[in-house]
Amino acid sequence: MISAPVWAGGLPSMGERSEPWDVDVRFDNHTAYRGKDATGHTVGLSKFRNTLTIESQKKLANGWTFGSTLRGTFDGVYRMNSGEFGDDAGGPILLQDLSLGTMVPHGGGVLNHALGTALFGPSNKFGFDVGANPNDGLRVLGDRWHGYPDGDVAFGVPVRPCDTDSRGCKDFGGYGDLNRQQLEMPEFNDRLDFIREAHVRRSIYLDNGNAVFVKVGKQQVVWGRTDLFRVLDVINPVDYSRNNIYDELEDIRIPMWIATAEYRMGPSESMQDRNLQVVWNFDKFRPNNLGQCGQPNVILDAGCLFRGMVNMWDNGGTVANFGAGGIVSTDFGPRQVGIRDVHLPDWRLSNTQLGVKFEGVTQGGVSFSLNALTFRSQLPSLRAIKGGAVNPFNGAPQTAANTHLIAFDVYYPRVNLIGGSMDFDAESIGAAIRLEGALTDGEEFANTARDRLFSRNKVWRSVIGVDRPTFIPWLNPRRTTLISAQLFWQHIFDHEYYKKGEYVAPSGAVNTLGPVGMPDWKDDFIGTLLIKAFLLNDRLSPELVIARDFRARTHAIAPKVEWSVTDQLKLTFGGNFKGGSNSRNRFDDCRSCNPYAPFTGSVADMGYSMGMASFEPLGRFRAGPIGTAMYEDEIFFQMRYRF
Repeated sequence: MISAPVWAGGLPSMGERSEPWDVDVRFDNHTAYRGKDATGHTVGLSKFRNTLTIESQKKLANGWTFGSTLRGTFDGVYRMNSGEFGDDAGGPILLQDLSLGTMVPHGGGVLNHALGTALFGPSNKFGFDVGANPNDGLRVLGDRWHGYPDGDVAFGVPVRPCDTDSRGCKDFGGYGDLNRQQLEMPEFNDRLDFIREAHVRRSIYLDNGNAVFVKVGKQQVVWGRTDLFRVLDVINPVDYSRNNIYDELEDIRIPMWIATAEYRMGPSESMQDRNLQVVWNFDKFRPNNLGQCGQPNVILDAGCLFRGMVNMWDNGGTVANFGAGGIVSTDFGPRQVGIRDVHLPDWRLSNTQLGVKFEGVTQGGVSFSLNALTFRSQLPSLRAIKGGAVNPFNGAPQTAANTHLIAFDVYYPRVNLIGGSMDFDAESIGAAIRLEGALTDGEEFANTARDRLFSRNKVWRSVIGVDRPTFIPWLNPRRTTLISAQLFWQHIFDHEYYKKGEYVAPSGAVNTLGPVGMPDWKDDFIGTLLIKAFLLNDRLSPELVIARDFRARTHAIAPKVEWSVTDQLKLTFGGNFKGGSNSRNRFDDCRSCNPYAPFTGSVADMGYSMGMASFEPLGRFRAGPIGTAMYEDEIFFQMRYRF
């Protein structure tokens, strides 16, 4: 029970004027240079990011403390390398047409010209106005990560900032419709992201000796015990546009307005410590920032897929090797293919997020937690629309039965999570073991075996980590070297994957060309290894990180050296190099899903997939964040100065 004198102190005030502010100011520069992409073209400068961070706290009256972190960034790459990422990016493109054995320009699809006119006369509806969607400022979808192999579907994607080129610009929840200034200075927006922390906190002591710790304001709530992989640590969304998956989570979590209360119960007969935490994220929904096409970092190249498909819906466009069983480049008009709407959850009580965590330490020294969370998925789900698209043959709206012209709405479904974590020392091997696992219900995945091209599945994710300080004499005979290994496992329940000849559609037809179903692996495994040494009284710290995606057969190697020149100045030199192969990452592209034989398939009104494969659009989910960044090798320099 909370005694009356506890509440008599009232709400926090700014306290005595003599109470000092504790302020820490630092400046960071991150400069990166990128080599050749999959087209063979050298990208050049990929980051010139300058960041000023101000951290402060002040003790207030009545036992309260105020803490804040302000951060402002300016990335000069959009001006310094405007031909790759700024106002001059992109250009005219050519797309393949297997029926002609040649390349045709964007706007030059065969069905818009001789063949289409011969078959359908001048009323052919496949055409679009090239004046509204000109062949300029474009890149071919996915060319940076897989090039442009023969026989694949592809289309043009606008890549310039949205104030220079508004085609395909749509708000996906804080990204997707940004102008150059917003790309350069991402924290200065209507969500006030320059405020990374702004909260008040206080411990309220109870008559029974326990305490309630309260923290309210804009903040990060960290549940996870592992590095890089987010299993339980999903309360805050993440900004992957800063540096893909390679920045510290502390720097790329997106702070939210959250209230937390922790009931600190202390020890018991069987426990050294116990704590119960309730987390209420009452902020307006915010998804992960996957990056806007035209930025240097667009994880999974997803932002380019989204922008290209929005442009296709709004303005029409040319799709390579689409019609006549996948050999004829096809011009589609507006409202025929692409992304129609993005359904971002509005703010209301039912869209807020609530979590509960119990954590404790056993008498044997094992730390553990039990977690439960209900939240909105931070990743988008694309659902094929039922009706609303235009039939390209007659200009009439599609019926609800014809859902397969690859037109989508975007949703962020409700997800429920239960899980837990555990840390303990394994004295026999001199290591600390970290375990973390979570089961989610409600996530949605692309699935070409379903009529709306998605399915809802339960997912298990887990990580095991081993940390061992080890003497390596040739590195440092007097100081241990940290060796840390992790293995991440993701399992999708009720996974659907049908090989050639296996899948029988509702019509009774058999899949004849290749696998259909879910591009995501049923079981995915990614491992990491960190080796970090400490030299010259810990002023020099070489580090090597290796990550391997075992299913995609790709890897990343990231060496770096940190040098603390003084207590105020730290310099870092490093690189990030990828390897492996994307040859396994072609998957059903759903060209044959469309019910307009013989131009988009070979069976009349089949309404199902026959398994025609491309890298686009679903191969990115098999390639993962490492495979889709295969040709983003970089060397970098970082400087941090504390004032």
